[in-house]
Amino acid sequence: MRTIEILRWGALLAFGVVSCAEKQLDVTDPSVKGGPCDPIVDPAAANGPHCAEGFACDPVAGEADAWVCGEPLQIHGAVIDLQTGEPLAGALVHGLDRTGAPLGEVAETDATGRYELQVAAPRLPDGELASDASYTLQAFARDYLPFPSGIRVALPIHADEAEYDEARAAHVIEGPLTTVGLVMLPDALRGGVTVTGTVGGVQPGGTLVVAEGVSGEAVAQYGVADRSGDFTIFNVQAGEATIRGYRRGLELAAATASVATADLDAVALTASAEGEENLGAVSGSVQIVNAPGDSVTSVVLVPVSVFNPTLERGPVPLGLRAPDPGLDPAVTGDFTIAGVPAGTYKVLAAFENDRLVRDPDTSIGGTELQEVTVAAGQAVTVDAGFKITEALAVVAPGETAPTATSAAPVFEFADDSSEKSYLVRVFDVFGELVWEDAMVPSVSGSATVQVPYEGPALTSGLYYQFRAVSLDGKGVPLSATEDLRGVFVVE
Repeated sequence: MRTIEILRWGALLAFGVVSCAEKQLDVTDPSVKGGPCDPIVDPAAANGPHCAEGFACDPVAGEADAWVCGEPLQIHGAVIDLQTGEPLAGALVHGLDRTGAPLGEVAETDATGRYELQVAAPRLPDGELASDASYTLQAFARDYLPFPSGIRVALPIHADEAEYDEARAAHVIEGPLTTVGLVMLPDALRGGVTVTGTVGGVQPGGTLVVAEGVSGEAVAQYGVADRSGDFTIFNVQAGEATIRGYRRGLELAAATASVATADLDAVALTASAEGEENLGAVSGSVQIVNAPGDSVTSVVLVPVSVFNPTLERGPVPLGLRAPDPGLDPAVTGDFTIAGVPAGTYKVLAAFENDRLVRDPDTSIGGTELQEVTVAAGQAVTVDAGFKITEALAVVAPGETAPTATSAAPVFEFADDSSEKSYLVRVFDVFGELVWEDAMVPSVSGSATVQVPYEGPALTSGLYYQFRAVSLDGKGVPLSATEDLRGVFVVE
């Protein structure tokens, strides 16, 4: 296992380019728990307030430019094959903050599949952990589907779940959510090479790095740069690949790579522009109809190379969201996403769990998926506004998180009073359609609709998602379940 560096909490919400003026600080003795520190001071140089060995310098919650020493916070866990339970050695694990920013360098699992991450956390003035920090995990491995991806989402891990480990002199979070199960790729997508390299710029961490042009009709393979800018992309197929990076506030020159049978390293993506004001922007508007009056939503951008057209989703590069990452949905009309690097993107509104969906009635304006191409440094306006409507609420399985079910689940969702029938579909973890029932009748006298699964046998240990669409008498879609709900795993 590798010991990682820590990204300090105070930098996590920065998406543009920042600079730190050198501080004039007195030389001090090292601080222990509850003592002052400064994150830019090198403890070896001892040229300012710093923590004694074994302590972490973290921000004081709710106070500007206040830092305190405390015992480190670590996340311990394992990466396994989701179906077999076997440990996966050499998997890469990122810890992400609530905005999706990486919390340090990547951790690599050992021969037993174990990893350790040390992460920053807001503190109380006495150095104790504050309770409002949350994290998610991201994992990659050779021959495996990234996590999260497709229908699978990462659930938050909270700092208040940590227990103090006397032997390590550290707070440790370990539980069901710190074990990451990965799904093996289909045969056709296994056996590619691994591409490693570095993203340039002042703040390269969190850059989505994509190997484009060699995956055919499949979603392109990708990785995420750690705080230092290092990245790894597994499973890249043979051909002439274009390696591109996407991150708010950072424009990168693409690199080309001839992929054959040998792994490639030292691929460099150099920064050509930095700072939101020097990059492009995407603006547009949403119209929320047939929904509660206080409804709000969000808008995200997904590069077309990693967009799954069946599931209508894909990984969102760090920062390419309105409102800013980490903030609750707040879009009710006009929106702007600043600092957008050059590229072609799908624009997704009401993608997150906000009880809303993009209006599925494609016979009216403002309901088609929108795509924009952003040139370097240019502002773009989405041609058509988005019509957003109230979603069909998922009851079970997967109302708020993935749910374990039998091999014969029953899907339950809220009734749409104006419907004449429903369409119910089931997708597997790769986004392939497994089963559909296009003739689910309307219900009367019930607040919910129940549909038993009647498709081919589902595979134990794998994830699936059901989606429902309400239809009028002419088969025109009226509403649908949300993009990220309805996920289940077969026991």
